[in-house]
Parts: sequence; structure tokens; C-alpha cells
Amino acid sequence: MSTDESHVRVHSADDGLRIEYLADGPTTVRQSSQQIPRLNVTQQMLRDSGDDPESWLMYGGGYNQQRFTTADVITPENVGQLNLEYTILTDETGKLEGTPIVVPSDPPIMYQTNGPDVLRAVNARSGEVIWTYRYAPAEQGPDKAAALLCCGSNNRGVAVRGKLLFMTTLDANVVAINRYTGEQQWLYDSAPTGQGYSATWAPVVYKGSILNGSAGGEYGVQGFIESINARTGEREWRTSMLPEEQWIGDAWQNGAATNWMTITVDPDTDTLYANVGNPGPDVNGIVRPGPNPYSDAVVALDTQSGDVQWYFQEVQHDWWDWDASTPPVLFETEVDGENRKVVSHPGKTGWNYLLGAEDGKLYERSREFCQHLNMWHLPQDNLEDTPWVMPSADGGSEWNPMSYSRQTGNVHVKAMNYPSKFQWDPVDGWEYPSTYLGGTFTVYPAMSDPGPAPDEWNGQKAIFSAVDPVSGDVVWQKRWEEFSMGGSMSTTTGLTFVGNGSGEFIAYDSEDGERLWQHQLNASVNASPMSWYDPGVGKQYVAVQAGGGGLRSANDGNTVAVFSLEQ
Repeated sequence: MSTDESHVRVHSADDGLRIEYLADGPTTVRQSSQQIPRLNVTQQMLRDSGDDPESWLMYGGGYNQQRFTTADVITPENVGQLNLEYTILTDETGKLEGTPIVVPSDPPIMYQTNGPDVLRAVNARSGEVIWTYRYAPAEQGPDKAAALLCCGSNNRGVAVRGKLLFMTTLDANVVAINRYTGEQQWLYDSAPTGQGYSATWAPVVYKGSILNGSAGGEYGVQGFIESINARTGEREWRTSMLPEEQWIGDAWQNGAATNWMTITVDPDTDTLYANVGNPGPDVNGIVRPGPNPYSDAVVALDTQSGDVQWYFQEVQHDWWDWDASTPPVLFETEVDGENRKVVSHPGKTGWNYLLGAEDGKLYERSREFCQHLNMWHLPQDNLEDTPWVMPSADGGSEWNPMSYSRQTGNVHVKAMNYPSKFQWDPVDGWEYPSTYLGGTFTVYPAMSDPGPAPDEWNGQKAIFSAVDPVSGDVVWQKRWEEFSMGGSMSTTTGLTFVGNGSGEFIAYDSEDGERLWQHQLNASVNASPMSWYDPGVGKQYVAVQAGGGGLRSANDGNTVAVFSLEQ
């Protein structure tokens, strides 16, 4: 399969997706004469974003990644009156997994991204597109001309500070863009795509630095976390997620352990929390003996120096591709009779882990939020002799960001719920650009599979759960028949919004899971919703993208849907 956009060509190949840029350099097209109001986005505004009902200034709403809004117009009592205000139809189809941000000016301005490498400025009150930016490298050398990546040509969002927006690109760059004009200001070359690196997440800007990660764990890369000067685009520090002294032999050299989702920050302690993915190769653990730190872990680093403070490994010596793949969530709650700051993280393992924010101590591993079957059964040298295993290689909780309800104290987790079979293969003679999987796996029924599904599987491909992170109890669950990715958003009035693979966008009662409202969209909702209040018109808005995505999408499309309710 090959699809053409105005600036890029996407090819499906046996070794992943190949992205060929067609334009020589970035382009910006202005669609409206309206001017974006001047408003300097300050560090204090960013710090307050998670508590400000009028803004949503970063991917997870705030540094803590709670995906929680304090806007209070929409309530369980009136959510039935929520109506579609407008839609935006993107030129690109099936690459919508992002979360827009909104700057609280008059009118508010939305910045919306989708793959491959597209950013729009939108009047968030009217839906009118002001400008569209499309990335392409100015110099396309041999390591950039045909970017190779896994799992979809998506873009999940931008960071903002001052007058600049910051966006990752599929060929593993970070670009700064003037948010008023849409013109590119600088480019930072994070890693060589010609060695398998790529990027799709929304970066985070904190105290004048961009906190960035790495992707490409299927191609034998070396994972890292880094800090970039937001003014100059120069690297400040980089910390390897492959501590050579803690790995055996030279396995670290292609050990992966990439961070391919957005970083969480505690501004009170200058600590960042990163989710780190699978060791490489994904399936064949024989060639990388030992626990393979910091793979499949939540890792805490000092934001100023990059020094590792602690790590908690959810899977040691992984054979099943069970990354720690979704952003950690930071909040305060009572644990063991004391008020503590904690980090909550749902794993591809199908459990939620509650960790001490200061030291990574495990306080609670929850009950399962998806099915488990033959877990920890090692792959065999052929698929036929391997039993079905759950969670699958997809998880559990994939990259899907969860929300935290300050009203109930629960986290809301979307899980993939279907089986895999795993086969390990020798990796002798591997070299890039072949994938560095060390085997293969199948998921049922998205790929060809050896034999019928296991009788123990309930046939529901997705499960959405409310989990008490302190007690570990699963409070309520909803099951869906279609593949479903993306995350949720909770509100101060006791609602939780989420979409599914069938195209339903749903509002649940956060406390008991009662479905209170829904809207049917014409594509899978594999993105994560957000919200803001506009005092100029007295309305609360909720926005979500419906366009499928890069992995297990039931129905692709190209819609950004914005709903509203007047005060």
C-alpha cells in the first residue's frame, strides 16, 4: 500500500512503514486573514494549566498528565444537552491520534496535529482554520530520505511556550514554529532516522527546556531521554536508557528501551517521569541476559541534569513486548494513613502500578483490568507449539493515556484485550534496516493466526476500566467488540469522556460507569479528548479527533469534532 499527501509518501513494507518526504523543506499555508491574539504563554501558565478551566496547554492537560479539566459547565445532569458545535476535516485520513491544545486568548486558539507531520492553528470558537504547517526536511540526505518506522505515521500533539510551538517529526527531529505565523524557526536533529529512529509523541516544555524522548525499539536503536534548549534548539543533556554497566556483554548496543510517549513532570521537585519500552530484540531474550534495566519501566530523572533518581521495572527480561508505554500520572492521595505524592502507571501487563513519587516504592499492584492467560509462558521456536498468551503483544494498556478523576480518586484505563502467540528466532547476522524483533508474534484476529482463539477469551477486544489505584480494586468496566486505542478525560463535575473503535464518543458517570451521553462519529476514536471553557461566549467545549490511527484501527477517517454546552 502507498498513500500520497502533499508533502509525504507513506509506503507499507514488510519491515515497517517507509516515509518519503516529497517537499524540499517545510511549508505554511495561511487560510484566514484573522490574526492570532498576542499572548505570551509563560511558565506560570503552563504550571497552572491543569487547574485552569480556560486552557489546555499540553498533551495531558498539565505536567501531571491527569487529563482532568476543572471546567464545570458540563455536568452529569446536563450532559445530554451537549451538541456538536463544529467539525474540522483534515486532508489526511487515518492518522489522527493526537490531543489538541488550546491557548486562552480572545478568541481561544487551538493547535491541532495529525500525521504525517501536520499542524494547524484554529479559531477554537468558530472552527476556522487560520494556517496549516506541513513539515519536510530541507536537506534530505541518505539517512532522511526514506524514514523507516513502526506502528503508524501519527503525531500526537505539540508543546507551547512564549510565542513558539514545539513538535516532533516522523524522521526524529524537533521543530519550533511561530504560533502566530506558522513559520518554522529552528530544527533540532534528535536522532538519525536512517538507523531506525522516529518520533510521534507530544514533547513537554519545562523551565525553558524541551523534554524529549526516543522511538524505534523495533530496529535495534539506543533509547534515551534528553533536554533541548527551547530558545536555541541546542541539546542540554541526554541520558541513555541503556546503562552499559548494568547490561551483560554488548547487548546494550542494540537494546532499544525507548520512550515513545509524552513525559510527566513534577514542578515541585524538578523530576520527570518517563515510560520506557521493550528491550531489543523484542522477543528473543536469549541474546540479552539479565533484567535489562531500564526497559519496561517507569524511570524518574532530574529535569536539570538528566540524572536517574530511580526506576521501577514492570517486566524484567521481557519476551512479550510488554512495554511501559503510556504516560505516568502524578497525584497526591492517602496511602498507608499518610498523604503521599504518587505515580500511577497502567502496564501492558494488564495491571496498574502505584509508586512512590520520591523513591519508586511499589505501594499497590491492582487487580487485572484485562484478561490474563498463560502469562509468562516463554515463546517457543514455532507458533504452533506456543499457547495463546494474554495480554497480547499490544497489551494491556498500550500507549493509551489514562485519566485521573480528582472527584473519585480513580484512574480510567483503556486496555487491549485479545491473545497473542509468540515465536523466538535467532538474530545471528541481523543488521539494519531489518527489524530487530528476534522472532514474531501474531494477535487474534488482526493477523493470520495458527488455530482458533482460546476458549477462555471473552471475545471483547477492548475494555475500559475505572480502577482505584490505592486499593487496586477495579470499580467498574465497559467492554467493546472493536479494537480501540486512545485515552480518556475526566471532569471536575464527575464525568469521564472516552471514544472507542466503533466511533462512539461517550460520557460516563465517573463514579459508577453509567453511560450518560454518546455521539456517533464515522471513524474510530483512537485519540484522546480534551476540554476548555471560553468566557467570551460562556461555553464549555470538548474536542476529540476521529480518524482511526496507525495500529489496529477498525475504521479510518479525518474528523476533528468539537462539542459545546452553554452556561
